[in-house]
Amino acid sequence: MKQDGQPILSLTAYDYPTARLVDEAGFHVILVGDSMANVVLGHASTLKISIDQLISATRSVKRAVDRPLVVSDMPYGSYHLGTEETVRNALRLVREGGAQAVKLEGGHKRASLVQDLVEADIPVMGHIGILPQSVHPRGGYKVQGRTVEEARELLVDALALEAAGAFALVLEGVPAQVAARITDRLQIPTIGIGAGGGCDGQILVFHDVVGLSLGPTPKFARKYADLAGNIRKALGEFAEDIRAQNFPSTAETYACKELPEDWDASVKAQSLAPEIRLRN
Repeated sequence: MKQDGQPILSLTAYDYPTARLVDEAGFHVILVGDSMANVVLGHASTLKISIDQLISATRSVKRAVDRPLVVSDMPYGSYHLGTEETVRNALRLVREGGAQAVKLEGGHKRASLVQDLVEADIPVMGHIGILPQSVHPRGGYKVQGRTVEEARELLVDALALEAAGAFALVLEGVPAQVAARITDRLQIPTIGIGAGGGCDGQILVFHDVVGLSLGPTPKFARKYADLAGNIRKALGEFAEDIRAQNFPSTAETYACKELPEDWDASVKAQSLAPEIRLRN
């Protein structure tokens, strides 16, 4: 697709119904992202999500789809303790979760880990630019590559990850000119998020796209629907129908054959007491 100039469509998903809808829309890549920590679990950062939670989410997504490539994020702490631990956790995402590839953050410093994973037959997607898992040492979510030195460092990171065997690269929070130049220099595709239109593909968080995010959305996100507003409206109408006793209606109620008026007369609550005491 990179060679043919066809944009690669990517989106996050964290559960079965969402993944089904993303697949039906024709997306090529589904990322089971650690962004689940923010938009689904309510954490302030991605650092709180565990490998077991991502395995469970990946399993749900993979059950929903066959066509898109399912990539699972390696969460914070799952690849920071050496090669053996990294490979073990990546194998769990593949074997238990059903992921077809994994993604980890970091540039040339992670290149050796990428190589080890590839040698263990695990496809790897790289991730450079803004690194949400490195929010503390980097002092927040800051755009990367605005100076010549930073831009060159990003290019070094990208080339190192490509040389290590990564099959694709996410560029997050990178100036458009820098991302476009990196894309031109690489043989592998780039997937942009806040990195301009010069990348080989684009990705956003599902909840931002459909208007289901309850916090502030980043500058680079575009909202195509207002699901949060629609849900609030639907829930409000449902609650009002219950209060007004307009729900359920006859159409939403089950019926049975006509019963005698005293059908419950022979059932006495006290007759059940001995049996309950004996069972307890």
